Amino acid sequence: MLDRLILNANIYTLDEAMPRASALAIHRDQIVAVGDESLRALATRHTQIDNLDGATVIPGLTDAHIHWELTARALREIDLSDLPSKAEAVARVAQAARAAQAGAWLIGRGWSQAQWEESAFPTAADLDAVVPHNPVFLRARSEHAAWVNSAALHAAGITAETPDPADGVILRDESGAPTGILLEGAMSLVRKHLPVPSAAEIAAMMREAQQRAWQCGLTGIHDYDQPRAFEAFQLLYERGELGLRVLKQINDPYIDEAIRLGLRFGFGNHWLRLGGLKIFADGALGARTALLFEPYIGEPENCGVVVTERDQMLALVLKASRAGFPATIHAIGDRAVHEVLNVYQEVRADERARGLQPSDRRHRIEQCS
Repeated sequence: MLDRLILNANIYTLDEAMPRASALAIHRDQIVAVGDESLRALATRHTQIDNLDGATVIPGLTDAHIHWELTARALREIDLSDLPSKAEAVARVAQAARAAQAGAWLIGRGWSQAQWEESAFPTAADLDAVVPHNPVFLRARSEHAAWVNSAALHAAGITAETPDPADGVILRDESGAPTGILLEGAMSLVRKHLPVPSAAEIAAMMREAQQRAWQCGLTGIHDYDQPRAFEAFQLLYERGELGLRVLKQINDPYIDEAIRLGLRFGFGNHWLRLGGLKIFADGALGARTALLFEPYIGEPENCGVVVTERDQMLALVLKASRAGFPATIHAIGDRAVHEVLNVYQEVRADERARGLQPSDRRHRIEQCS
């Protein structure tokens, strides 16, 4: 008995023995047969039959690096991703401010000074001119920089005396005052003051975002967001509303907890399971924080940002590997990639000594994979 039968389709099977097919049979959410019109014999009066009139069917796609909570929340945020100038970005923020409650945070994302007519970083003053009272937090397209106004700086207590965090930079003017651009870990100085949605609220946003994913052919994701996202995924799964297969990576601050609980890579089921250890080696090119051997053009003192020192990275990856987790390390700049490869070389030597094969721990370099 079949639940559904797809006929008259152009099906890519990725099976060398039968690379194309015209029919596909489904029972209890499983593909049970692929072939041709002869599969009609398996149908009953209860089978849903769909004639695709020659439309193409491909296996579901998996996005191997996504921040699904951020993606879902972005659908409700100010979208600056399609704008060719700073002036238009400011105008869109001003439009959102007119509809906002007094004192409410304005949150947006997607800006990139590299695609604007003027390529310099924007400033808090640009936003202050149109939003003087509501705090504003705008993430760059790279997610490695934030553009904030003076109200946001004030809410976070950021002044000329505020030191840069170890893993980030507060851009400053000649007097030392913050300009309104926060790089890497400095973003957290403001981010921790933003309103925090509950896991249930995040789950609702994720459920909406699934529709967009399906439209793009996505049926699986490797997620890199924080533990709240994991909780939201579990809520969706418990309700039977999780429509994507999720591999949930573990950010490095939480790897010790995972190890103490005795968890391992792959724990879970085909809908939701644990992935590997996630580490940041550097930042991004758009924010000029990707770690390079040579300085950025026009910034002779800037070769990027070291987010995780090499020795710390090595210790984390060794710990994870010995506990059953592969590593997945963000590295964009040439120097960052070089450092990560050196770390992996040492880790592979340790794994060989323990009798492991490379396939036992599939370590990755993110953004270069």
